[in-house]
Amino acid sequence: MKIDRLIGITMYLLNRNVVSARELADKFEVSVRTIVRDVEALSIAGIPISSSTGASGGYEILDTFKLNKQIVNMDDYLSVIMALKSMCSAYDNKKLVSTLEKLLAASKHKDDGQKVFLDFGVAREGENIPEYVKTFEDAIFAGKIVEFDYTDSGDKTNRRIVEPLALTYKWYAWYLFGYCTYKKDYRIFKLNRISKIFITKIPFTHKHPNIAELIEKQWNNDSRTYWDIKLLCRAEAKIPVMEYLKGKVLEEYKNGDFIISLHLPENERMWFSLLLGFGDRVKVLEPQELKDRLLQKAGEIQNLYKD
Repeated sequence: MKIDRLIGITMYLLNRNVVSARELADKFEVSVRTIVRDVEALSIAGIPISSSTGASGGYEILDTFKLNKQIVNMDDYLSVIMALKSMCSAYDNKKLVSTLEKLLAASKHKDDGQKVFLDFGVAREGENIPEYVKTFEDAIFAGKIVEFDYTDSGDKTNRRIVEPLALTYKWYAWYLFGYCTYKKDYRIFKLNRISKIFITKIPFTHKHPNIAELIEKQWNNDSRTYWDIKLLCRAEAKIPVMEYLKGKVLEEYKNGDFIISLHLPENERMWFSLLLGFGDRVKVLEPQELKDRLLQKAGEIQNLYKD
């Protein structure tokens, strides 16, 4: 419906600076000509949208414009409340809880109105992680450099001096994003590999552009070595294998056994530990290096329990 699109365009512009007609057209899956007409309709309706030309030109809503709160209906409130409740289950922050309480009061929300419940309690990795999150939050908002010991995937520990810029939760773990003075570049640090944190009194010495874009670039800049793995799995292991290892099923036999392919980082402990846990229900077909590593680890475990 056109009215839904007009509301969507208004909300999109409110949350951004200058947006090109092409970006709006791609976002709402219409032609640029339709976007031009929609913007004209919004302007006639009293929404102050200005336009600019050139390579960086586009549309923007003047800062003086205030959106009528009636545009947010009960379904919108319920969606936001659900998101906040979910976040509270994973992220211990008093301001977040306070925001949720205010929204519940403002929306006159009833508990029976919510139909989907999300619990991200798994995000609470360990007893020290909430403390680490709070410590780095304080440093980020204060703009102070932090020092800490960091153990990398190769079990090598170094003292790092970092300008902390953001915290992010991904792949079932908390990470710190910041500028590492040791590497002289942006880096992502896994919180459960950090110890001995100290917030200095030294302010940041570098100017940092868009943090969200920097984080996305860092995640995409994966320099780890990956293995292409093939496994022969027993039928009874299919559900847990697909749940925890995922991958692509290449072939399935009449008895339910199947061959699966995986593309995984060579030195990641999690999937290697899962393979050990599957025992004789999963057999590595390739690469040979992984077979050798599993045999070595199995021998070490066997020797550990010898009388």
